[in-house]
Amino acid sequence: MGQIFCGDRVLTTEQLQQRVARAASGLASLGVGPGDGVALYLRNDLPYFEAGMAAGALGAYAVPVNWHYTEDEARYLLEDSGVKVLVIHADLLPAIARVIPPSVTVLVAATPPEVQQTYGIAPAACTIPEGLQEWNAWRDGFAPRDLPPVEIPSTIIYTSGTTGRPKGVKRPAASPEQQAAASRMLAASYGFTEYLDNPSAITTAVVGPMYHSAPNAHSNFSVRLGANVHVLPRFDAEDLLRVIQEKKITHLNMVPIMFNRLLKLPEEVKRKYDLSSLKFVAHAAAPVSPPIKKAMIEWWGPVINEYYGSTEMGNVTFCTAEEWLAHPGTVGKPFPFAKVRVIDEDGNDVAPRVVGEVVGRLPGMTDFTYHGDDGKRRKADRQGMIAPGDVGYFDEDGFLYLCSRSSDMIISGGVNIYPAEIEAELHKMPGLADCAVFGIPDEEYGEAVCAVVQPQPGQTLTEAEVRAYLRQHVAGYKVPKRVDFHPDLPREDSGKIFKRKIREPYWEGHDRRI
Repeated sequence: MGQIFCGDRVLTTEQLQQRVARAASGLASLGVGPGDGVALYLRNDLPYFEAGMAAGALGAYAVPVNWHYTEDEARYLLEDSGVKVLVIHADLLPAIARVIPPSVTVLVAATPPEVQQTYGIAPAACTIPEGLQEWNAWRDGFAPRDLPPVEIPSTIIYTSGTTGRPKGVKRPAASPEQQAAASRMLAASYGFTEYLDNPSAITTAVVGPMYHSAPNAHSNFSVRLGANVHVLPRFDAEDLLRVIQEKKITHLNMVPIMFNRLLKLPEEVKRKYDLSSLKFVAHAAAPVSPPIKKAMIEWWGPVINEYYGSTEMGNVTFCTAEEWLAHPGTVGKPFPFAKVRVIDEDGNDVAPRVVGEVVGRLPGMTDFTYHGDDGKRRKADRQGMIAPGDVGYFDEDGFLYLCSRSSDMIISGGVNIYPAEIEAELHKMPGLADCAVFGIPDEEYGEAVCAVVQPQPGQTLTEAEVRAYLRQHVAGYKVPKRVDFHPDLPREDSGKIFKRKIREPYWEGHDRRI
């Protein structure tokens, strides 16, 4: 039997199921039923599992919300999703109270001590407003619901919105065969396959925000499987090393920005902790700089694995550390149970090393829609395959490489330029910490290449140095016409650079491609 750890609180999976059964009774009393939504405006905490699983037990959708949202962004999601209930941490409520639709019932979860400490929240800010129900007391006021078997739908995940308003990816309830297909994909991605008959041998940690697709899927799958799960309030580089050592963590699911922060720790801190319990570390969700990944493999050993996918498509490729070292920059080969193609504009497969649109599918999994927008769903369809918006190529050995997001492609004088190719070379430049390359308006060519560069701490770079370096590694037409510098590039919690925020000022007053 697995256990879930949150701060000083510990629940067995059986105790969690009792809480879920009580919460399901409570949600049913509020009129929540099949097809409805329950918004989770929560940090990493036990109510996330309780409310989300209770919604699913009623055939309703759990709708995780990014608690960093502005008031306007929160209003958009709550209205667009049409949720009936909002479960929210007490300290987060005041910032969005004005925009909660009157039709939505609000249940307030007490902000736990470890979250208060981690985020520096004053206890006074965590008071439950008068007239509102506190989650634990409300939940325990109901008898456990003896639920007949129902078809459980997926969570509605709102994609990150790097190119505009986020879209709610929605999957209907899955048949047993479809559930098995999804479980096979997730188990392979997280390194759980050989532990399916003994999940208590897995000890993992939730290190990313559960409102994001990858941590949400990983945390929920781990708990449902019966693994031991340590829920961390947020990622902290040294604290993760401490948790690995003290809790004997065997499996992790991470994003590349975490690697960057781990590698920046002083050498004496890195050597301080015993990481020998690690058996399988998976990463995804954002591109990783080859020097960064190589350094992590040298430090943690060949436990670093990578998968590639999307909220819409699922996870479709995988590579081990050994495969990546032999094919630097790859995101792996397709899983045996996945279909992945690289196609041209006519839908034909392209030759190895020819760039095209990446499309994929997991046969047997339920299909998806964009909540309230079937038109966007149709745009993602390619001959029965899903186009997540990436362009890339296969090499001769069948390994997939990503070049860019299709929406990021720069068209300069009729020539297609892929920012990821330029970014990959810049990541190798001494003194450079990170970068973002994109198109900006140009009267003559339509678009010109612009690079925004973040130097390493204490390092100084010039535009001339950046351009001179790139001239040695890419064709002249790919060298940025403009190079700007930023001390700390904005990022989403998933680790992706928030390119839209960087690019927007350059396009003010112009036709936009964002």
